[in-house]
Amino acid sequence: MDALSDLSVLVTGGSRGLGLLLARQCVERRCDVTVAARDQEELDHAVGLLRRRTRDNTVTGRVCDVTDREAVRTLVERTAENQRGLDVVLANAGTIQVGPAQEAGTEAFRSAMDTMFFGALHTSMEALPQLRESPAGGRLGLIGSVGGLLPVPHLLPYSCAKSAVAALAEGLRAEVAEDGVSVTGVHPGLMRTGSHDQVELAGDKGKEYAWFATLAGLPGLSMDALRAAERIVHAVEQRRTRVVLTPAAQLGAKAYGVAPTLVTRTNELVARLMPGPQPSGRKGRSRWQSTVSALNDRAARRLNQT
Repeated sequence: MDALSDLSVLVTGGSRGLGLLLARQCVERRCDVTVAARDQEELDHAVGLLRRRTRDNTVTGRVCDVTDREAVRTLVERTAENQRGLDVVLANAGTIQVGPAQEAGTEAFRSAMDTMFFGALHTSMEALPQLRESPAGGRLGLIGSVGGLLPVPHLLPYSCAKSAVAALAEGLRAEVAEDGVSVTGVHPGLMRTGSHDQVELAGDKGKEYAWFATLAGLPGLSMDALRAAERIVHAVEQRRTRVVLTPAAQLGAKAYGVAPTLVTRTNELVARLMPGPQPSGRKGRSRWQSTVSALNDRAARRLNQT
């Protein structure tokens, strides 16, 4: 029997992409699941998709902006009340900003920190009292990124916010372990979640979209999102400290840990190959780019991204 079977679960950012698949994994383990997101229509569609996979356990959708701590407090309290406690929380809400840092501007950094870091922080702080009371021993999963383990050119707001999430996950784990609560830091590499249709673009938007959408859907470099969700939920079940997904992400994280100067100089070369700040008039991917990333386009349709 799965360790999460029949438990109470909350997934933030659960209406599409990876969050939707994480919720699906929990539904298939017969958990009572609440998914939270900002958009009511998107949330209703996600709940409908999840309910098709369940008979007896409940699936609930709740609108919540994780940047608002009071809203998160209400979300956690109502979820715990309706599901007779709270055993597992997966903090997944996030955004992706693609483009040169100067073109994105400080507001992009602030937005990334508000949603991804403070969103994870609010969720953690409000959920921990409930998780401490879990008879099964609470589990908290914070979804970071390999971009938080090494900086990525033209993804700096995202990398900065995810770096803070990584520190939060491992620091909290050390502090709450004595309470019987485990914290798992999750750092995926590129996944085929269809997230390229939701990115915020700066600079030469057509070219920025083209490179990100192509790499995010490239077979061999990117990972099937369902397989990623399976591994993430299994890691939370096993109370692992950290999980890094995709061989490329594992290699990059290890290289940066061992030789940060070399990786930084390599990133200098990568940055020179990136689009410049001025619009070129390009609208999106070329035909060959669309062909090699077709799996990601299918994922976008399947995972409520469009």
